[in-house]
Amino acid sequence: MTNEERRDSLADQAAAWIPPWQRTAPESNAPGPATPDPVESARAEPDPAAPETAEPGAAPDPGAEVPRQGPPVTTIAEEGAGRRPRGGGRARVVPEPPPVLDDAELRGALEAILLVVDEPVSELTLAQVLEQPAERVGPMLDQIAASYTTAGHGFELRRAAGGWRLYTRPEYATYVERFVLDGQSVRLTQAALETLAVVAYRQPVTRSRISAIRGVNCDGVIRTLVTRGLIEECGTESDSGAYLYRTSTMFLEKLGLNSLDDLPPLAPFLPDDVEELADAAR
Repeated sequence: MTNEERRDSLADQAAAWIPPWQRTAPESNAPGPATPDPVESARAEPDPAAPETAEPGAAPDPGAEVPRQGPPVTTIAEEGAGRRPRGGGRARVVPEPPPVLDDAELRGALEAILLVVDEPVSELTLAQVLEQPAERVGPMLDQIAASYTTAGHGFELRRAAGGWRLYTRPEYATYVERFVLDGQSVRLTQAALETLAVVAYRQPVTRSRISAIRGVNCDGVIRTLVTRGLIEECGTESDSGAYLYRTSTMFLEKLGLNSLDDLPPLAPFLPDDVEELADAAR
């Protein structure tokens, strides 16, 4: 058979081919169910393992489980490696903990700060500035104060007015006074000292009460003490509306006291006949 005859034979077969779904059963066979075509069966029968798909426009089944879609999650490894989060999510920035200072560096930093402060500074403030635990700052300050005392320096570190500050030692006060004052007297008068003592031991106290205790008018002295920052107003009396006065933080700082509880008791300084004097005044 030549090539042309083979092509004509294949063309005739292709033209005479009938699809399976258009074929009819032979008349000699008894009527019965038609044999399903395997291709059509595969198209018509659903796969039991495949998920059911709702028809277009049908309402969703309330009991059906819907897969959740959340924002992209960035893993800790990706954050640590500095990678960009997947899907454009925002990475959580974790701040690095502050470095822990060794004892020598912590001591040097505390000494440097204490040299420039103009008022007592608390342990909490020092801990916040240095970003160190307050449990380390307090013992280190005690250690510094003890070392200054042991070494015999001309200054010391001590508590005053709720904080810490460097002070010159009392045994060198005459030399410091000679350098600072330079022949000028800046001491308080006897009237100012008496008024300041009354405020310190009877605070809060009104101006009229101070004058009654001292037996003289104290308005000018009180203004002087307020101007110098040794006393301050702290409200008014509920009955009379008069201003109340108390000692200030500078008062504690100048006297080197940590609180008013450190004031010396008055009993040793009172006269022996104080009760007789009180009865006579009545």
